Amino acid sequence: MWISVAIICVALVAFILKYVFSSSGPNPFETDSREPLKKMVHDRKEKNKVLKQGFVASKVPDNLDAIIIGSGIGGLGLAVLLAKVGKKVLVLEQHDRAGGCCHTFTEKGFEFDVGIHYIGDLLEHKPFRCMLDQMTNGQLQWEPLENPFDHVVLGPPENRRQYPIYSGRTRFPEELKKCFPGEEKAIDEYINLAKKAGRGIWLLAVLKLCPVPLAKFLVYSGLAKRLSFFFKMASRSLTEVVNELTENKDLRAVFAYIFGTYGNMPKDSSFSMHSLLVTHYLNGAWYPKGGASEIAYHMIPIIEKAGGAVLVRAPVNRILFNDAKEAYGVSVMKGQEEIHIHAPMVISNAGIFNTYQKLLPKELQAMPAIQKQLSMMKNGEGGLSVFLGLTGTKEELGLKADNYWIFTENNFDELVENYLNGEREESAKNVPLLFVASPSAKDPTWEERSPGKSTLSLVSFANYEWFGEWKDGKVSNRGADYKELKQAFIDSILEVVMDVFPKITRDKIEYIDAGTPITNTHYIGAPKGEIYGADHGIARFSPELNATVRPQTPLKNLYLTGQDVFVCGFAGALAGALTCGSVILNRNLHLDAIALAKKRKFMNTKLKGE
Repeated sequence: MWISVAIICVALVAFILKYVFSSSGPNPFETDSREPLKKMVHDRKEKNKVLKQGFVASKVPDNLDAIIIGSGIGGLGLAVLLAKVGKKVLVLEQHDRAGGCCHTFTEKGFEFDVGIHYIGDLLEHKPFRCMLDQMTNGQLQWEPLENPFDHVVLGPPENRRQYPIYSGRTRFPEELKKCFPGEEKAIDEYINLAKKAGRGIWLLAVLKLCPVPLAKFLVYSGLAKRLSFFFKMASRSLTEVVNELTENKDLRAVFAYIFGTYGNMPKDSSFSMHSLLVTHYLNGAWYPKGGASEIAYHMIPIIEKAGGAVLVRAPVNRILFNDAKEAYGVSVMKGQEEIHIHAPMVISNAGIFNTYQKLLPKELQAMPAIQKQLSMMKNGEGGLSVFLGLTGTKEELGLKADNYWIFTENNFDELVENYLNGEREESAKNVPLLFVASPSAKDPTWEERSPGKSTLSLVSFANYEWFGEWKDGKVSNRGADYKELKQAFIDSILEVVMDVFPKITRDKIEYIDAGTPITNTHYIGAPKGEIYGADHGIARFSPELNATVRPQTPLKNLYLTGQDVFVCGFAGALAGALTCGSVILNRNLHLDAIALAKKRKFMNTKLKGE
């Protein structure tokens, strides 16, 4: 009997591999499209000619191949992939500038990034780097962060402990072992588990790309968990895993600290999701030279070259369907007027909740297949951001190209749970976790662009309900009570920052403001102010969910891309774009990116050898 099972398993794996590796559509990674570096553009008006092209009907190209809703990296990235194979794509953005969480804004002469803090896995020969080079024609440059790139700060001022986090496959564990002598075994086991789980992510892509009957078989036969350590560990919480590894509470905290990059407290986090972040930064961390707006700035011309366009101030209010339940376009609100735009396919980067609950007609929302997907997902936690504009250079203010993760203690689960479930006035006085980074210190072009100035981005979480009563107010004037609550958060956060960074004093602050969950709803269309899309708790990583929520929706010609299709963050949203592109172009673009990276590495080695 076991021989028969083994034969069936081998045959099944062979079939999966044949399906995954077979390709028939055009390949956007076929040729290396990098061009010689052009001079960087710093003039804001020039950049805005690309990033702020307002919607009018006359700017809509004829004979579109696709419409993409939302210009975050999941939408822009997919538009570039399609443009690379000659598709004419229209990207529609409701905000007044393109980029989604990659956009920047300027206040009092300070430029602020809203969502790009640091990106990993960008070594020259890595597939992720090659993919980004391809999608920007080699014009997007990356600046490495300091090493250590992260600092974990635990405890109150009178008992504060600081642990540096280094990149490097050997240096990362070596430096941790210096901080925690006697914990060598726990550190090695943690890194081994993270690497092993991270490598198993391939099956998540397979479940979203292979035929539905095969995906269901892999799920309900239990093979998904047998074939992939990612899915084997997905149901185990981060707290459970790290608590088994060590009794040292500070080490447990250091193992878990990066949970803020996907938004779930450790007891609700899947270890497999966590493993992706740990391995993402093993080889280092980088920041886009020139700031986050460089990303969209170098992608949009590729879309335009293929005949497409990226238009802003273009709020899509509904997706158009014919009687056969096939999507054939979208409706855009221009003032009080509805403008209909037609295309053979519509792709939503607006998130699963916006797409299914706001953009579909009621009768299609009610479809059992749509409701099943919605029942499997829930909204992520709301984000809270504080933006500081400072007088002084990075040297004068003691700022470096690194990040600080500051926690009031090492019991993360208890801290976060009490904070998010607390009364808003009390929680505002004691924010238990804070991410602190200086975009200006990370960007080598900053001093040239803004001499004598610096910026800080501070990020935490906040309960949407704390601010919900003001959600319908005018974004620039939500009233005195809202301002007072916002100021309470700002004041308590500022106390922490000034304590950890003693060179930052109140007299150095030229500008300060905060963005709450309802701010996120206004600017990036997040239904509950979430910054990572749908929730990334343990349920998100069940094989069944990942076989069900796929780029193809239950409605013909309607597709999903971005964070909700794969996982969150810049890399996760791009993986969603790659997955959606794979379905549309009928070839595995993940493998195409890997093949390009191998080709480039071979050519580089050959050139060095000569």
